Amino acid sequence: MSCVSGPRNLWKFILIKRNLFSGLSVPFGLVAASMIFAGTAGATEGYFQHGVGARHKALAGAGVADAKDATAIAINPAGLVKAGHSLDVAVSLFAPDRGYTGTGQGFTPSGRFNANDSEVFLLPDIAYARPFGEKGAIGIALNANGGMNTNYAAVPNPACAQPGMPASSGIFCGGSLGVDLMQAFITIGYAHDFGNFSVGVAPVFAIQSFEARGIAAFAGVSADPANVSDNGHDISTGFGLRLGAEWDVTDNFRVGATYQTEYNMSEFDDYAGLFADRGDFDIPASLQVGVAYDVSEQLTVMLDYRHMAYSDIGSVGNAGTVQAPLGAPGGPGFGWQDVEAWKLGVEYEAENGWTWRAGMATNDNPINAQNVTFNILAPGVVTQHFTAGFEKQVGENQSFQFAVMYAPEETVSGIEVTPFGANPFQNIELRMDQLELTAGWTWKFGN
Repeated sequence: MSCVSGPRNLWKFILIKRNLFSGLSVPFGLVAASMIFAGTAGATEGYFQHGVGARHKALAGAGVADAKDATAIAINPAGLVKAGHSLDVAVSLFAPDRGYTGTGQGFTPSGRFNANDSEVFLLPDIAYARPFGEKGAIGIALNANGGMNTNYAAVPNPACAQPGMPASSGIFCGGSLGVDLMQAFITIGYAHDFGNFSVGVAPVFAIQSFEARGIAAFAGVSADPANVSDNGHDISTGFGLRLGAEWDVTDNFRVGATYQTEYNMSEFDDYAGLFADRGDFDIPASLQVGVAYDVSEQLTVMLDYRHMAYSDIGSVGNAGTVQAPLGAPGGPGFGWQDVEAWKLGVEYEAENGWTWRAGMATNDNPINAQNVTFNILAPGVVTQHFTAGFEKQVGENQSFQFAVMYAPEETVSGIEVTPFGANPFQNIELRMDQLELTAGWTWKFGN
């Protein structure tokens, strides 16, 4: 799909769906555009965000069994029945620090290199919910799922003096090096309340953009040499489905679960020689289950488990050592493993309209030592998140929310392995840490 037809189809989709929600006056088209073109840098749990909206980000992404606002549609659509008539808007300032250190001698240069082209990235989220009939609720949300952004300068590299290299400098002898992956979602959902049990279903329209620069040296080992690198941004679109359930087991104990299907996305034609299966880059399925327990009327504790099936996507999960050309069916990928995450969140409703939140999460590292070289492009190696935040009621029907997330530095190291072979004389250490600040506003409109 071309870069022109993708946004046009998105605008048409937005206008059609907006007419179904006449109570919503927020300009969805402008919000969607800002999300699509906002830089999504780094990664949290693989390349998925650790949470959605100010409340769940303050809880480290926990709360699949404790819906209280419109962002439920992007986490567990069954929770829409508890959101009432409400609108949630949040904006995150995301500051990842990422790069690699090379030690020894090889195709990649030695030294410490940063992949930061910008220190702060803007990530907006918006969600709207309202009752529908006596037992139902509907909602719509626009949010960024995640992504990856790196930008290495065209650093000196002695290996680039070899004949046939596309440039005389750069990490991979192609000048400045990097990728820019952005993903945005438009979710329309319905939930139904069966008493102490609710279910929800939410079709999701996804749009993603991708660009790769500085890897033209690998064109010689590609099934499509013209579509490996430096072709600008390409657009991919597709659909998925999110299903959810929430069960009030007792008055103070709840269980929730949500499943997001794999999204069948159109191919990145301009990078058909880079991604396995001729530019295929589907979005992996994920599962999240959790419990919420009200210790008292003021204190709630949440514990969630999340599984992200990165290994099912060939362009992401196939090992970089696969004996096939880049872009070929079943060809090499980034070698990402499935990621499992555990999330603990605590929420305390104090007096005078204050609510305090905190959380922590730990997850597997998707990158192993055998696949560090190609993941210089995407060093999504963080494994811990520490979060905190608050909400302050402002007037009768509005509140301000704030969240902060810190992911301490994590590293993964291994020997250099390129399409030209393994090199035990060069060690590569990937690194990343993150800081994120989120501010949000909530409106309660009543029924």
